[in-house]
Amino acid sequence: MTEPVKIGIIGCGNISGAYLQNGETFEILDIVACADIVLDRAREQAARYGVPKACSPDELLADPEIELVINLTIPAVHAEVGISAIEAGKHVYSEKPLAIEREDGLRLLQAAQAKGLRVGSAPDTFLGGGLQTCRKLIDDGEIGEPIGATAFMMGHGMEHWHPDPYFFYQPGAGPMFDMGPYYLTALAVLIGPVRRVTGSARITFPERTITSQPKYGQKIPVNTPTHIAGIMDYENGAVGTIITSFDVWASQLPRIEIYGTEGTLSVTDPNTFGGPVSIRRASEREWTQVPLTHDYTEQSRGIGVADMCHALRSGRQHRANGEMAYHVLDLMHAFHEASRESRHIQVESTYPRPAPLPLGLPAGVLDE
Repeated sequence: MTEPVKIGIIGCGNISGAYLQNGETFEILDIVACADIVLDRAREQAARYGVPKACSPDELLADPEIELVINLTIPAVHAEVGISAIEAGKHVYSEKPLAIEREDGLRLLQAAQAKGLRVGSAPDTFLGGGLQTCRKLIDDGEIGEPIGATAFMMGHGMEHWHPDPYFFYQPGAGPMFDMGPYYLTALAVLIGPVRRVTGSARITFPERTITSQPKYGQKIPVNTPTHIAGIMDYENGAVGTIITSFDVWASQLPRIEIYGTEGTLSVTDPNTFGGPVSIRRASEREWTQVPLTHDYTEQSRGIGVADMCHALRSGRQHRANGEMAYHVLDLMHAFHEASRESRHIQVESTYPRPAPLPLGLPAGVLDE
């Protein structure tokens, strides 16, 4: 049996519950500590999920038993907390985005490389059965050579349902930084790296009114673009289009479509792990829904951490790798820069394209 990796979680907000619950699915994960700047949160989550230790972030980083830190703090401190973990000699897996600024994301990767440590990052939905099925269809040539893609995340923001939506309308958030990582990561896995982008962005409503509780009626100043349209030229020649918006009341656009020389692939919602997945080949008049080829079709957040831990033990490359997360961060900034500067942006970052998951693995196992 492969020796489990001892893990500490820093940041015990709402998202931590999914990681703690799904951690029980994978024997490679041994979550031994929870930490938060509000110690009561750490104690509550540790008690709820049977984690042996609740402590401060500094205490967790000082624990020599912990090999890997799952960083679930707010995005503004992802890089700071990640670098602290690296300096403490621990591998890091971060919630998305990898960092807010490119420079901080790069510092994190460089710090890890200097110490021979690994960085991983959400989203890991691309390891779910839906997107892995799409990857297999493309790799098997079912739509021929990919020549284009579209991705659409269309909605009207969070102020009507989220209890504290202020953050979503500030720099480092907006629809691109909040939801873009799911769409851009899916495309990164299905198509590959981007070499050049351009884009346009705008703020449609300079102020938002909260209609959810407990802050009903409060006003939010909007300080980041809320409708962003981007064009991506991929290294393999494909051309992609992405729109992310908090300004759209209704839409019937697909989530993601991949266009090939021999057909079209309708891709599942990249914020989920399951289907549906449909294909329409050049010779066909109707769409065909494709049975999913892989498992992990339900909420499987944390599968990226499990894959990273298997990779630590076997020595292979982990799939939700930091380089790909940095490439996504680079693209998100590039769309905004292209709009401000009225030009194309050459993308300098790249990454190792994740290997597909093998077929037929036993539940909870991610290596053959």
